Amino acid sequence: MRKKKNLVPRMERCAALLVSDPYSLPGQWRTLKPNARELRVELGCGKGRFTVETAKLEPDVLFIAVEMVPDAMVVAMERCASEGLSNVFFVDANADQLPSFFQTGEVDRIYINFCDPWPTKRHAKRRLTHGNFLKLYRKVLKSDGQIHFKTDNAPLFEFSVEEIPQFGFTLSEVTRNLHEHGPAGVMTDYEAKFHELGTPINRLVATMVDWTEPEKPEASAEDETESPT
Repeated sequence: MRKKKNLVPRMERCAALLVSDPYSLPGQWRTLKPNARELRVELGCGKGRFTVETAKLEPDVLFIAVEMVPDAMVVAMERCASEGLSNVFFVDANADQLPSFFQTGEVDRIYINFCDPWPTKRHAKRRLTHGNFLKLYRKVLKSDGQIHFKTDNAPLFEFSVEEIPQFGFTLSEVTRNLHEHGPAGVMTDYEAKFHELGTPINRLVATMVDWTEPEKPEASAEDETESPT
């Protein structure tokens, strides 16, 4: 995204929507909206089209939008401010920080929309639907909490369909062409562009269930012995 020369003053004008110290709020997020029915987290809100429209539809839900690109986040913040929304707050951070922000079981739902697919195998661990991240989500989601995932990237979706159930989630609403019969649900900015181009949108819902992480097999003495050179 193009760097904005006036980023700082624009961020300052929206300062009331930015949570400057999320590390101090585990277990306290609902103080931002005491009567909130649910607490939901969006990972990578981008310019905020999905954030704003979803928050408008459900004003009794508290939304925390996590975005690590300030040049995108400021646009989302401005959109929320212009709509007068009081149920959305923003955090400038990476998804791997979620367990430091939220208490166990504090989050009802996580949205992952059109994340970076990281297509090469050596970068697979950076995918937001990789097991390493799924284990982090389990630390903050309530017992039947959900992940709502959308992507235009077919290989990433197929990877996710295989990966997610291995970490204690059941899948539902799995589709590889969400808008086949017309626009369905709130779209992100990227999604609207993809839809106009006729690109199929993949979507699934993952619901967390009881799960025990399998123990890793102990390395044998033979495995630990270095091969002769």
